[in-house]
Amino acid sequence: MKVDGTHYRSIWYDTGTDEVRIIDQRWLPHAFKIVTLKSLESFATAIRDMWVRGAPLIGATAAYGMAEEMRRDPSDAALNMAWDVLHDTRPTAINLKWALDRCRTYLQPLAPANRADAAMKLAHEIADEDVEINRMIGIHGLEIIKQIAAKKPAGEPVRLLTHCNAGWLATVDWGTATSPMYHAANAGLPIHVWVDETRPRNQGALTAWEVGSHGINHAYITDNAGGHLMQHGMVDMVITGTDRTTARGDVCNKIGTYLKALAAHDNGVPFYVALPSPTIDWTVQDGVKEIPIEERPGREVSHIQGVLADGSIGEAQVSPDGSPLGNPAFDVTPARLVTGLITERGVCKASPEGLATLFPERAAA
Repeated sequence: MKVDGTHYRSIWYDTGTDEVRIIDQRWLPHAFKIVTLKSLESFATAIRDMWVRGAPLIGATAAYGMAEEMRRDPSDAALNMAWDVLHDTRPTAINLKWALDRCRTYLQPLAPANRADAAMKLAHEIADEDVEINRMIGIHGLEIIKQIAAKKPAGEPVRLLTHCNAGWLATVDWGTATSPMYHAANAGLPIHVWVDETRPRNQGALTAWEVGSHGINHAYITDNAGGHLMQHGMVDMVITGTDRTTARGDVCNKIGTYLKALAAHDNGVPFYVALPSPTIDWTVQDGVKEIPIEERPGREVSHIQGVLADGSIGEAQVSPDGSPLGNPAFDVTPARLVTGLITERGVCKASPEGLATLFPERAAA
């Protein structure tokens, strides 16, 4: 997507300097900063401390981290050590393990002398694949928006509600939940996006920055406003991303998604989840019982970052001194609350049978 007229991916390889660069998302939406990642430790820090975030982008970043380590040391020991270091950064998003497993499986049979070039080529492939997957998610999601638009009075926008940031900043490009929005806007369909703030890290601000930069009508709202809007008929469709989807269609996404699904179910609002197929964990059935939920530092809850009165970016404490803090980063929405899953291969029911129709080769494995 574009920032001030220039196209960016969220992670890319600078062929002029032979370096991997990322958009450092800690500073958005208030400052746009680009960082170069050079060492395995820098890639691990970028994932763990959320310089990059979003399951697809985490996977791509890990692939580039493996490639950079193979440049430094292509030995078996270094390959396995890199897998461990990167895998330990964040436990919930399945794309991380998927990308690391893919890299190690591909590189292990190769002679060490051939691993550096092969690893970088594979990282490029993983990044390019993610862009095309998300583009196709947008094409399939656009059809749902068109169907809703056809039932509304001429000129009235389709009103979408989204939670967290499942935009191009959470992927390599296009985004998952935002891809249908961009396709709809590009097709001239009027839409309005309700953007949840998504405490505690306020990642909805990234979504608002994204869609605003694209010229999409939107409003940034508090996390608890969604149910009220649905009660008053002001939401036509909820669409979110997911960090891990089970084989039976449960979806694990940013904390608060489950509450949006409950409100949507109670008010008859369709609840869709946009997911690239690498986020499907075919080894897991019951998301509530089996998916590990990351507990992040309490400081994310006690402090909030923003622009201060002097124009600088800083933190302010919002919690009382001494109050215990809890910060589960994700929750699980059971498949029964999900209207449909939007994938690169099409839309299906959130069920084993639905997923099997689109991914028969995986469902049968």
